Amino acid sequence: MKKTILALVAITAPLLLGASKPIYLDSSKPMDLRVDDALSRMNLSEKIALIHAQSKFCSPGVARLGIPELWTTDGPHGIRPEVLWDEWNQAGWTSDSCVAFPALTCLAASWNPDMSALYGKSISEEALYRGKDVLLGPGVNILRTPLNGRNFEYMGEDPYLASKMVVPYIRNCQDNGVAVCVKHYALNNQEFERHNTNVVIDDRTLYEIYLPAFKAAVEDGGAWSIMGSYNLYQNQHVCHNDRLLNKILKGEWGFDGAVISDWGGTHDTREAITNGLDLEFGTWTDGLSMGATNAYDNYHMARPYLELIEKGEVGTDELDEKCRRVLRLIFRTAMNNEKGYGSLCSDEHYEAARRIGDEGIVLLKNKKNLLPVRLDGTGKPRILVVGENAIKMMTVGGGSSSLKVQHEVLPLDGIRAFCGDRADVDFARGYIGDVNVMQDGLSTGQDLTDSRSQQQLMDEAVAKAAKADYVIFVGGLNKASGQDCEDSDRKSLGLPYGQDELIEALAKANGNLVVVNISGNPVAMPWVDKVPAIVQAWFLGSEAGNSIADILFGAVNPSGKLPMTFPVALSDVGAHAAGPASYPGIRREGSDKYDTEYSEGILVGYRWSDAKKIKPLFAFGHGLSYTTFDYGKLKADKKSIADGESITFTIPVTNSGKTAGAEIVQLYISDPESSVMRPVKELKAFEKVYLKPGETRDVKFTVGKDALSYFDADKHCWVAEPGEFVAHAAAASDDIRSSVRFSLK
Repeated sequence: MKKTILALVAITAPLLLGASKPIYLDSSKPMDLRVDDALSRMNLSEKIALIHAQSKFCSPGVARLGIPELWTTDGPHGIRPEVLWDEWNQAGWTSDSCVAFPALTCLAASWNPDMSALYGKSISEEALYRGKDVLLGPGVNILRTPLNGRNFEYMGEDPYLASKMVVPYIRNCQDNGVAVCVKHYALNNQEFERHNTNVVIDDRTLYEIYLPAFKAAVEDGGAWSIMGSYNLYQNQHVCHNDRLLNKILKGEWGFDGAVISDWGGTHDTREAITNGLDLEFGTWTDGLSMGATNAYDNYHMARPYLELIEKGEVGTDELDEKCRRVLRLIFRTAMNNEKGYGSLCSDEHYEAARRIGDEGIVLLKNKKNLLPVRLDGTGKPRILVVGENAIKMMTVGGGSSSLKVQHEVLPLDGIRAFCGDRADVDFARGYIGDVNVMQDGLSTGQDLTDSRSQQQLMDEAVAKAAKADYVIFVGGLNKASGQDCEDSDRKSLGLPYGQDELIEALAKANGNLVVVNISGNPVAMPWVDKVPAIVQAWFLGSEAGNSIADILFGAVNPSGKLPMTFPVALSDVGAHAAGPASYPGIRREGSDKYDTEYSEGILVGYRWSDAKKIKPLFAFGHGLSYTTFDYGKLKADKKSIADGESITFTIPVTNSGKTAGAEIVQLYISDPESSVMRPVKELKAFEKVYLKPGETRDVKFTVGKDALSYFDADKHCWVAEPGEFVAHAAAASDDIRSSVRFSLK
């Protein structure tokens, strides 16, 4: 309502005085003309106010001109509940519940850009309804180490997959007049000492691995804002980093939006002025008790900036450029009079969350076709569900993605609802994890306290398992500190709370054991050979239990594939091969700063496994189905291409089973004759194809010179060397089905 009143005042007041409508209010005028007109009407204090926050989540706009406040919100998985004006704690509203969508690891695991488009459309409608202008997400930082507590917010280890999956999210979100703020740009690949870690990386690795998804977000997605990351690069904090923000983002990529600091990511006024930051949020203060008038006046780009201008130590050119970018963001969002009203907690949004979850769940193993669990036989099967994660809410906690949901279907409830009276479903907890789940004053409302010992819980589960027809173990990680959670990394690759021992005992008691792993990260599975069926379920949001039941009982044929490599051990991960210097970094003597050297270079994820000939636990791109798919022979439409030409590969894929399903066909390219080190192969195209039983479809991939190129740091350009290349059609990075050679002239 406040925004509406301001806008009406700005529009009507000049007209009542007989003046023409100001250009900046006329949405039919070119954007830059509107921006320059508004800027010309602003005084110095209004310009300074425009570029920093006035509360935890909003900046002030220009009230005198009717330019409204700009309201930001976390996601990326749902719209954060309202907090008090100057505190993280909840405001106590009763109308700010939301739909929690699956975490972005699940979205990436769908390998389906249509699901990304649905995600962006749905979450932006919730943001619109709540009056939010900027959605703080999505995240596209590359999974470098499986210990990173924030990997669940990102889109896996491969820059091509992340690039293709982030663009539809952005476009469909911004089509509704809600800006994305793509994060965390860049090199924010660990949470340990995230404010003090200086990343040491070569340019080739930077451009080939860690920048492509951000570049796609800007150039293909048209992102309206970007969030700087906490870490340092070239000894400058990235929220005010000349190389990353000025030279690459705004220079090379032509980004015309606003760079927004991560909350607490701004550290220096002069660097903030000159090094590309446009809008400062969350600089550490203790609220309104600090400062002569308002804590926000003490931000680096507030009074300190104004005083430098008044002293003549800095000019106003940088200030005007920052204001232009922030005004452009406001005109695209808060002052966009063509956007709709959105909707909150609608049936369509719950359906979208369930569909995304259904498509992202990955069937890792299914020995002797144990899954799907069949409910149509004679008699009622006895199903035992074991594990705290079957009864634990996962939407609260984890950091800034913590949500207040209207409802969350828990796995046990989803299984019971699906089975109805067709099965007898019992439960045993099996282990105790973190029972007190609360963040920023928001609690799940669950009381998970249990006075029994770990041994008593395991004994009960094993005794019940011996009498069941099927045992479904639902475990994994959770959103507690030190697991999948912002501001901390995991301590190890293994499962917490004694789950490995419990799974081993359950496997001995019952051969029909299904392990459902809920996590946003790879985990070690020392029991993998003893368990016939394993499902990777991610953090699935409001419809978690329903999506898990859809897969377990065959209402949906699983079609997700891993967006990251599951290693057997940490020693199999490139980031850990060189010891502490590579992760978590070495602390400088006499300093709080760490240096972390990305010594594995471009060999991240499956690239490392391929190069070092390490067999993963489960490979990048791996995922099974309840049907089978046969691949024909990969063919190319020509034997060679010249610069500027493209080549099309075709492979027939047949559903050779008895169930309709979807296969994700992956195209990798190898350069066996390169003068520089290249990965054994790299993902360069993929398609998710839906097939009925017996149906065959030709899957086509067209690639050009860019798919054959590497980044030459000395020349600072992409280079494709003439010579022979190999294209591989694959069901996973370790499952090549057909290959064909071709050459670049």
